[in-house]
Amino acid sequence: MSDVSPWRSTPRRSIVIALLAVFLTFTTMGFVSNIVNVERQPTLKFALTVVLSGLFAIVYAVIGVRLRSRWWVGTPLVFAVQFAVMGAVNHWLPDAPQQTQMNAAETQRVQGRLAFDGTAIMIAVSLGYTGFVFVFVSEARRHIRVHTEKALLEAEMAAAREVQQVIVPEKSESFPGYVVESVYQPATQVGGDFFQVLPSGSDGLLVVVGDVAGKGLPAAMLVSMLVGSIRTAAEDSSDPVLMLRRLHMRLVGRSMGGFATAVAALISPDGMVTIANAGHLSPYLDGREVELAGALPLGIADGGSFEAKRFELRPASRLTFYSDGIVEAQNKHGELFGFERAKAISTKPAATIVEAAVKFGQEDDITVVTIERLPAHDLSVRKEMLPASA
Repeated sequence: MSDVSPWRSTPRRSIVIALLAVFLTFTTMGFVSNIVNVERQPTLKFALTVVLSGLFAIVYAVIGVRLRSRWWVGTPLVFAVQFAVMGAVNHWLPDAPQQTQMNAAETQRVQGRLAFDGTAIMIAVSLGYTGFVFVFVSEARRHIRVHTEKALLEAEMAAAREVQQVIVPEKSESFPGYVVESVYQPATQVGGDFFQVLPSGSDGLLVVVGDVAGKGLPAAMLVSMLVGSIRTAAEDSSDPVLMLRRLHMRLVGRSMGGFATAVAALISPDGMVTIANAGHLSPYLDGREVELAGALPLGIADGGSFEAKRFELRPASRLTFYSDGIVEAQNKHGELFGFERAKAISTKPAATIVEAAVKFGQEDDITVVTIERLPAHDLSVRKEMLPASA
């Protein structure tokens, strides 16, 4: 059962008309009471009975809608109040004594009021029925429209999800001298993280990890555009600074705006790493944060200036890239996973890191990419295991 309150999901006009229809329908109880008592009720009592019958019906309807399966919690109390109020009305406004004989004038008066009661009942029932039909038809149309829009949105999201699956790098791709692990865990059907691990030069590799602003379908479309731009730019150059500049210009030129953080690293076969950052989390090298020069995210008009840093990824060392979904994971107590925990597990396999953040409480898209340089002995063993034709 949905937790969304019908009062919030239903248009105000439909609610008003439905309650008015309930009121009109149940005012007939007052008219029927007047007929049963053969018009012996005082005019004020008659009017109060009609109005109170409709008002208490509205209260019962509201309780049923708000409490739903727990309607029985409030109904007895309202019934007791109704019983007390109607008893007070009967006490203070008693019916007139029943007459055994009536003259012609009294008989005509009674017949006139009975005709009025009958006409009022027909009008009240007709108006109430009309109100119920109006609400039923209008809500049925709205329900169909909402579900049609939802189906279209789900189809678009499914298409976007398929596109993202295509642009995520193949896990089977290998790079001589390195072990590359990557895990991408979107928070919803489609995510705003992106990463690419591409071959560069002679046995080198280019790593780009980033996160676009926003969520949902717009973010997914921006991710698709950036991944295409990365692959296109990588065909001409693997320079991290140039890569970030091209992505920045691609975003700045968009009429709809949008920005993203990103870090790009070129890793040579000899282990030398050239890295540049655009507002993204710095990677970890063997459990220590790599200090990088600060820069604005991609797509910010005043940005576009990036600095490169060089260091060596020694044999058996591990370089770990995160998206902010790791540090922003949040448990049920509102505690963040944080940088200290992220740093402490940065030497673990990518799957282990993601599993820890998800169990803690995933709030945003999560991406982890690890690059481990093989020791010389392991590299030679791998070469010996390759077929001679390789």
